[in-house]
Amino acid sequence: MTKLNELAPREGSTKGRMRVGRGPGSGKGKTGGRGVKGQKARSGVAINGFEGGQMPLHMRMPKRGFNNPFALDFAEVNLWRIEQAIAAGKLDAKKAIDGAALVAAGVLRRQKDGVKLLGKGELTSKIDITVYAATAGAKAAVEKAGGSVTVTRKEKVVAEEA
Repeated sequence: MTKLNELAPREGSTKGRMRVGRGPGSGKGKTGGRGVKGQKARSGVAINGFEGGQMPLHMRMPKRGFNNPFALDFAEVNLWRIEQAIAAGKLDAKKAIDGAALVAAGVLRRQKDGVKLLGKGELTSKIDITVYAATAGAKAAVEKAGGSVTVTRKEKVVAEEA
């Protein structure tokens, strides 16, 4: 039986590293396989996307879209997922449910900028839930089951015309 300290690849299965720039007799002497002169013949060169002075492709393509730095990222949770957690005994339907309770029950990994309640699935348990936002369908489903939804999001105030 082979010992761990005796392990080695099969004979002839691996090849030694080519040592470049070690004289003309090695077959990889002088320029060391880099061609001749210029920036790319030197070490430490990384010219990604450079096209010899021609406008690079990534700059020729049109730019689209906008990335809003102030956009909120919500942790979304569906009704079926809450119902599943209640059935498994991880969530107590009699207690008030909020983001912290959902994280503690393992329904959500983290609260992010707030929890948004979505209306996919059936809800049979009567729950009192506090979320940042909820869809109209989710609100209706919770109220139909006898529960209540508290939304903490502030409604936008539309200026009245004088």
